[in-house]
Amino acid sequence: MQFFKKILFVLFPKFKFCSLSYAQEGEDLVVARYFDGKRDGFYIDIGAHHPHRFSNTFMFYEKGWSGICIDPLPECATLFKKYRPRDIFVQKGVSDKIEILKYYMFNEPALNTFDKKLADERNGLRNYKIDKILDIDVSTFDHIMKDKNVNKKIDLLSIDIEGFDYLVLRSIDMDKYKPELIIVEIFGNFDNSSYYSYLNKKGYNFYARTGNSYIFNRVI
Repeated sequence: MQFFKKILFVLFPKFKFCSLSYAQEGEDLVVARYFDGKRDGFYIDIGAHHPHRFSNTFMFYEKGWSGICIDPLPECATLFKKYRPRDIFVQKGVSDKIEILKYYMFNEPALNTFDKKLADERNGLRNYKIDKILDIDVSTFDHIMKDKNVNKKIDLLSIDIEGFDYLVLRSIDMDKYKPELIIVEIFGNFDNSSYYSYLNKKGYNFYARTGNSYIFNRVI
């Protein structure tokens, strides 16, 4: 990747002055500023979606970070193994309990969800439609961490799981895992957001916003 960047800079010198983001709304640029050149971080990416596309963590993988990427999308495992071999990929959904749930898959994979209400709202909206519905194993955050024997400090926790974000956030023991920075997708009025009040009680402050993604940093 770095080799191709050098070629690009030679052919198009103006690109030396751009900031490359892989995230959907520039979240990785904000996080990179926060960690200020850190080269050996560890992330957990829940709803990883794709190794590069709309990725909140690939920029950090390029910098030398590694972590655990979790997504139920069937083809993800092959892509992560090929393009991000340092990462551990877990092909599961995440919820507040271990069970099997209906997974609503759209013609735009970024919209895939376990939330039936959200799936019904999006089905037929613009050109989006449900292509298929699968029964998928879901697990808890804690069970996955124990299964993968995670005992490292979590620098970045990214949660983007289309409708289950708050459910999963509430199920994570923040006093035990203490991620330094959290990215979570929030729709609606942030001032009245249950996310904000919950994370504030857990020792986090609102740090930044990009589009529908809100970033919180641990202060306690």
